[in-house]
Amino acid sequence: MEVLKVQASNDLQGRDGVSWTGVALRMPDDGTGALPLVRGIVLGDEKSSTYKLGLLRAVARVAEQSPAAALPAPDQPDAVELPLGLVALYWVRMYLPLVRLGLPQLPKNSGPDRLGFAKAGFRRLLADATDPAELRVGAVFDPDRATAILAAVNEAASTIAAMPANFTRFPNSDQRVFEVARQRRTKATGMELDLTRLQAWGTLVVPGHLWRALSRFGAWIEPMLVAEWSRLMRTYAERMSLPVPPGMAEAALEWREPVRSTSIARLAAERISRSDRQLECIWTGQKLPLTRLDIDHCLPWAAWPCSDLWNLGPCDRKVNQHQKRDRLPSAAIFADSRDRIISWWEEAYLTDDALSARFEREVSAALPVAGHGNLGDIYSALDWRRLRLLQDQRVPEWTLSATSSNMNFITLRQL
Repeated sequence: MEVLKVQASNDLQGRDGVSWTGVALRMPDDGTGALPLVRGIVLGDEKSSTYKLGLLRAVARVAEQSPAAALPAPDQPDAVELPLGLVALYWVRMYLPLVRLGLPQLPKNSGPDRLGFAKAGFRRLLADATDPAELRVGAVFDPDRATAILAAVNEAASTIAAMPANFTRFPNSDQRVFEVARQRRTKATGMELDLTRLQAWGTLVVPGHLWRALSRFGAWIEPMLVAEWSRLMRTYAERMSLPVPPGMAEAALEWREPVRSTSIARLAAERISRSDRQLECIWTGQKLPLTRLDIDHCLPWAAWPCSDLWNLGPCDRKVNQHQKRDRLPSAAIFADSRDRIISWWEEAYLTDDALSARFEREVSAALPVAGHGNLGDIYSALDWRRLRLLQDQRVPEWTLSATSSNMNFITLRQL
């Protein structure tokens, strides 16, 4: 909060001899100031292709899926910078199903031809039927597939920098909304899509108020983007006399969520149970035999679809299915479960080299943790994500009438 003016006045002195001081305060921008800008880009800007919509939606998906990727821009106090490779990865993920179906992205285009980003890497992904949902941070690919994906990301990054980032401007201004800082081109190698590798192409700088709006109001901005993108594709198709069945464009633009899977966490729980260590419910602390084992999403899948390892933990089946369900654990429950959550991470994942590497990749992609962070920092970041879901989405909360390790009396309160 910024103090604009402080002024003491003798004229305001009351009968009791107390002097009053007037203070004017400016509240931080909550993101609403960016909504007219978003509306202008989506509905008002002149468009010769879908590229501006593609860039804005890619940034919005980063805000939703990988908010930890945003860092303060060093030269702009109220701005964030994103890995350009991450934005390009989401760009490729969005355009793959559209190009496969022949939906035009600019006038007189119904395939990869004339699309600046649809070069060798992108065409390879088209040919081998790569599932767009596989293109996410933390994924690991075989060498041949990784080479094609990194090439497609490189092609998309070049197109983003030259076209939509260059021509998306503030209203009645020549100032760019997005600034791209390209790094000297290096040959990206490796089989893992982690944030370090996706930073190799440089950064995309996003104004702070726009980033906050996309982070907080993405649930309302996303449908507007999809509706306008669909309309634009149908308009191009009509000019070319291409049939587009009702709902086809909207279905192709659907952002497919990751598959809900708890199998790896369940295997880890079974391994612990077969050893001399005692498996516990992360919420109650009570002993947990395999006959009562459920794997719970700490942040409920209904509110935030995420099966990353850090979001999965062993839970008593009755607690999971009849008490917690799709609720968000309260601050008291989370605090009471802190040590059990951290112990579970240590025993289930960090004792296995492969799972430990995956755990760290998924943490760095989704939670605001500097570097790999220690487990206490990761817990704090998870608690921060819980609070954001509570504030932004008003997820129903699971609360306790009394906080104790046994959690004997549990009630539910819906906000």
